[in-house]
Amino acid sequence: MITFFGILIILFGLITLILNPILKNNTFFQRFTTRRSIQILLVGIVFSIVSGTVFYAEPGTAYAVQYPWGGQKAVFRQGINTKMWGRLIPIQFELPIKYVIPGRDGELGEQSEYANVDVAKYWAFSDAVKARIATSVVISINTQDEAQFLSVADRNKTEKNLIRSRIIPNIDQSIKNTCKLMDAQDYISGQASDFDRYFKDQLENGMYVLEEYNESENREVIGDSSTVRTVVNQETKQKRFRIKIKDGLPVREPGNSLKGYGLTVVQAVVTEIDWEETFDKRLQLQKEEVAQTQLEKQQAEREFYRAQKEKARGEAEKAAERARLEKEQIQKTIAAETEAKVAEFNLVKEKKQFEVEKFKAQSKKVAADAEAYQNAKLVNAGLTPQERAEWEYKTAVGVARELKALKLPEFYIEGGGKDKAQANLLESLIGADLAKTMLKSNKQ
Repeated sequence: MITFFGILIILFGLITLILNPILKNNTFFQRFTTRRSIQILLVGIVFSIVSGTVFYAEPGTAYAVQYPWGGQKAVFRQGINTKMWGRLIPIQFELPIKYVIPGRDGELGEQSEYANVDVAKYWAFSDAVKARIATSVVISINTQDEAQFLSVADRNKTEKNLIRSRIIPNIDQSIKNTCKLMDAQDYISGQASDFDRYFKDQLENGMYVLEEYNESENREVIGDSSTVRTVVNQETKQKRFRIKIKDGLPVREPGNSLKGYGLTVVQAVVTEIDWEETFDKRLQLQKEEVAQTQLEKQQAEREFYRAQKEKARGEAEKAAERARLEKEQIQKTIAAETEAKVAEFNLVKEKKQFEVEKFKAQSKKVAADAEAYQNAKLVNAGLTPQERAEWEYKTAVGVARELKALKLPEFYIEGGGKDKAQANLLESLIGADLAKTMLKSNKQ
């Protein structure tokens, strides 16, 4: 721009210097004397000199400056730098290169002015299915090694030539090799990430050396122990390619790498694929088949879960009925156990009550025996016949009253004998022991 203005100023100074003597009566040219025209010429020359010695480096751009005397230098910093009438080779730090699938109207859509955009090409996969592959690649130049950058700039002359002659051929070769490594069906079945990985690796480190191989057909054995026949598929086998491996590493083509130019692959991805019409139809049929399969699978799952639901409901009802019956059983068992416990408790209570009453009766009997014995002693000690008769009467009445609680036998058998005949009715009522005691007392 400065050079352009300098040239304009020089031309203007020359015009005024030449036409001033000719057009002396012209008011406009009368303003420019010979001295002023020379001054304008000098200003134009200064502008031209300045524009040839310095230049402005734009941000994000590296410059290779080649001097007229054969020297050169690299400029990676933006701002004003000297070039001393040298030649400039500007190259962006990062070079965006895109393959775009055009729209129906043939337009490539809105793109950046700094990107190199081309129409996507058709490529064939290993199963002969063709597709337009849209890619987005970003290549970064080496700004750390000045000598390597100057070598690349010197050999390629311009940024556009570097892209067209070095980078794009590598991109095309990488896409071609990667397409040979897989079928179109493999790509849509989950190997898209492998495609991007192979694509970027070949761009940065060199092209794979591919080797052709045939997938071996497994022989099918038909027959029994007596007759065996081998059937081999006679159909034409599809050619397949794989990466040639040596010492565990892929073999690469020598001298075909962007790394040799100090270029680094920042990004290399497939953004879109436009399959050919026949494959699109096949994909549509597959999608419909998959959709139908998914629908049938969902229906089968729905029936399965419905059956599981009915089964669970039946199990729940069985569990509820079992719980109800177990509850009734437990209630009946508890009631029976309670009744048995109550009966056992009543039995123990009756036994205890019987023992208590028995001991009470024995206590009363002992007390009556003691009282009778005492009275007998008193009588023998010197009571009058009247007092003795009265004592015997009271004693008999008292003993009978005390023994009312006792349950005596209703019948008894008297034995014969001389001494037994002398026993009175009181002996039979109070028992053998009490009678014996009183009898002995009377004898004494």
